[in-house]
Amino acid sequence: DVQLVESGGGSVQTGGALRLSCAFSGAHYRGHCMGWFRQVPGKEREGVAGVYTGSGIGSGSTYVADSVKGRFTVSQDPVRNTLYLQMNSLKTEDTAMYYCAAAPRAPMSAAFALMPQYYNYWGQGTQVTVS
Repeated sequence: DVQLVESGGGSVQTGGALRLSCAFSGAHYRGHCMGWFRQVPGKEREGVAGVYTGSGIGSGSTYVADSVKGRFTVSQDPVRNTLYLQMNSLKTEDTAMYYCAAAPRAPMSAAFALMPQYYNYWGQGTQVTVS
């Protein structure tokens, strides 16, 4: 089974930056849609960004939620089977548990790539606190 391990979370001041990493193992990395989500207690899990790792149509396509567009960047290293989320200009409202997720298929649309229901595998999460 796919295993996902997030790292890179922590505490940062408003305006600061963090880079999250997600290590993928247990299956062939290529061909998955990889996503970043975040959740605060009492609220639904929110899609932040995603990337399709497969080849052909949609290869390398990235998807970023409007709420973080211009501040967050999603990228990947297929050699290291690792997904990244670079977060700049952090705000207090970015405080949340951040999760990495994987789905063994190409997303049908950007909306699908940011829907938690679309994903099959989840990491344990890494906490990001902005103050």
